[in-house]
Amino acid sequence: MSVIRLNMREAKTHLSKHVAKLKAGDRIILCRRNRAIAEIRPIVEPAGEPRPIGLGKGLAGVPDSFFEPLPDEVLDRFEGKLR
Repeated sequence: MSVIRLNMREAKTHLSKHVAKLKAGDRIILCRRNRAIAEIRPIVEPAGEPRPIGLGKGLAGVPDSFFEPLPDEVLDRFEGKLR
């Protein structure tokens, strides 16, 4: 991972050269009068193949109690009513 600091004049002149060298994790910090004002990072390319559906099947479960009605006091609090 490397960080390149460029003042605006340098960026206007050589930005394409510096961007061509960027790798994952690298960044270019653009500066105006030696104060950082922007950051340029490479975009990570998505995987070539789509992820298969169902990779997490069976890893989590929902108990039957999840589908039971909420108590009235909880419903009242959702509606902003206090008892």
